[in-house]
Amino acid sequence: MAFKEGFLWGGDISAAQCEGAWNEDGKSPVEVDYMTGATATTPRQVTYQMSDGTYGKMPCLITAQLPEGAKYATIEGEYYPNRKGIDFYHHYKEDIGYFGEMGFKALNISISWARIIPYGIKNGVNQKGVEFYRNVLEECKKWNIEPIVTLYKYDMPVYYIEEMGGWTNRQLIDEYVEFAKVCFTEYQDLVKYWITFNEINVISIIGNSIPTYDKQKLYLELHNQLVASARAVQIAHSINKNYLIGSMNAGVFTYPLTPDPKDVAENSAYMQEALFYSSDIQARGYYPSYASRIWKKHNICLEISDEDKEDLYKGKVDYFAFSYYNTNCITTHLDSENINGNISLGKKNPYLEASDWGWQIDPEGIKTALHMLYDRYQMPLMIVENGLGAHDTLEDDGSIHDPYHVDYMKAHIEKMKEAVEEGVDLLGYTMWSCIDLCAASTGQVSKRYGFIYVDVDDQGNGTMKRYKKDSFDWYKEVIKTNGENLNGGRE
Repeated sequence: MAFKEGFLWGGDISAAQCEGAWNEDGKSPVEVDYMTGATATTPRQVTYQMSDGTYGKMPCLITAQLPEGAKYATIEGEYYPNRKGIDFYHHYKEDIGYFGEMGFKALNISISWARIIPYGIKNGVNQKGVEFYRNVLEECKKWNIEPIVTLYKYDMPVYYIEEMGGWTNRQLIDEYVEFAKVCFTEYQDLVKYWITFNEINVISIIGNSIPTYDKQKLYLELHNQLVASARAVQIAHSINKNYLIGSMNAGVFTYPLTPDPKDVAENSAYMQEALFYSSDIQARGYYPSYASRIWKKHNICLEISDEDKEDLYKGKVDYFAFSYYNTNCITTHLDSENINGNISLGKKNPYLEASDWGWQIDPEGIKTALHMLYDRYQMPLMIVENGLGAHDTLEDDGSIHDPYHVDYMKAHIEKMKEAVEEGVDLLGYTMWSCIDLCAASTGQVSKRYGFIYVDVDDQGNGTMKRYKKDSFDWYKEVIKTNGENLNGGRE
């Protein structure tokens, strides 16, 4: 078999996107609780209130830079999809039971910082939050599912932004590390695999695409997150020597649009800035040589202490995790056609088809990416997000026919298999997402990825009843045969 024994087949979910229960059992609000929904061509908006009582909105894909003095606010009549999610908080046993029925070997979940330490270290740990995640993890173990726990996934507690200024404040490093320490200590009997930050490079991808974004603030926030991640890695290893701690970067893989040498150079520089800047630090333990070019380009001045340098080096990760959805093209030619995707940046590749949300589909690219990353870092890899957002139809008999999901994953798994056969060390594949939930980029549940259909629409209407899609049984067969049978039971 191509895939090693014990390969971690499974799926991926996110606390902020599926749990709901945004203000229950001691949890404090997170930033996405104040984001409205969006579409394939419009960004999400975060709502806020000024000190004079006036309300406002501003585009926000991952993180916002609110006006001075503004506070997050609820505008009457607006719907905030992440507050309800798919109510995993009250359905987790049912949902994990479905994953167990499929034979999942692993489930990538995130723990909400705002459930564990809702209002900062000084205000203590929320034991109800600790208990909830213990129950979730124990349910995974009941089904022989290996949890892969992500500590920070698009769910910044509002308290830290409003009271401390967010990640520009170095105090947040200590706050995050204490949160991580609680998790590492509480769940060491239930978890082996950890991820410090989800898609840590997204802040630079998004921020650098917006001309008005404060780049000094962006790179300061990213530096503090990288130091926090490195310190967490060290603490995890001191608590439990068997822990395996990974990084997780958004898979930004691009091609030069033309053979023009300027396009080739531009593409190389783009990937350095969007992906390798952060991934090189986490895997190698130091800032890469080209960082100085990026800082000069954006007029950045970072104060990097000797202690920071030591932490970054000592806090190198054990494995490299990444997401892969699509590829884009980079060019210096201004007359090229843009990608029509809300978080998919770049130029259109004329050789590729695209999803309903404008994300171009490129199975060949996942093999290229695996080789590129394994050659660069020579450490085990893990694909923790890969999937297709699509429109599903719930039939009168409760069935959902989704051959497009099967076709997408089958094509990507075939290329993963080729990469493994050619020597890439791949630990696992936890596709995004195994159950429908609120898409990070749009907040839409109608952008459906999962094997399990959840009866709820983009305005929160529905029964929350779960239904198996055709892809459910297909993936069950994939797992059962360790990736050898990709034909859904048909030889």
